[in-house]
Amino acid sequence: MKKIIALGLICFTLFSCVSTKLTIKNIDDTAVKPAIKNNRFVITEYSSDKKYGYDADYPINIGFNKESEGPKNIQYFFNALLGDKKEKFTFTKIETCCPFPTKKSVMGAGTLDIYEVTFEPSGKKVQLYFNIFEKGKILCPKGFEINTSAN
Repeated sequence: MKKIIALGLICFTLFSCVSTKLTIKNIDDTAVKPAIKNNRFVITEYSSDKKYGYDADYPINIGFNKESEGPKNIQYFFNALLGDKKEKFTFTKIETCCPFPTKKSVMGAGTLDIYEVTFEPSGKKVQLYFNIFEKGKILCPKGFEINTSAN
């Protein structure tokens, strides 16, 4: 009985936190997954939108496979980039936020992952939002360059 009550509370908490409205603006179900070469996405275009990746409503929509493959796709994404002055950087997942409704999750809800990027040697930090549930065109965000040695 206690397990049923606990499960009920968990389900209630999860579903009550999910926004009833999808606010993500850049979902594109027709987007094609970039080629992968040398453990990197082959990214060929730069984003002209300064919000791309930096705003929860304009995340990097990387949901081309099963949810469990999201971290691998995020790794491919970061491997394809350099800082805007060709700096190397490190990245760490720091938070999950912003629940939204989606049909691409068993639970009927998705969340965004926030990664902190630290550029070397300056120590400058930025945060990028990733959506591992929905698809969108994979672009190089402002503040980064495409790593041409990846192609």
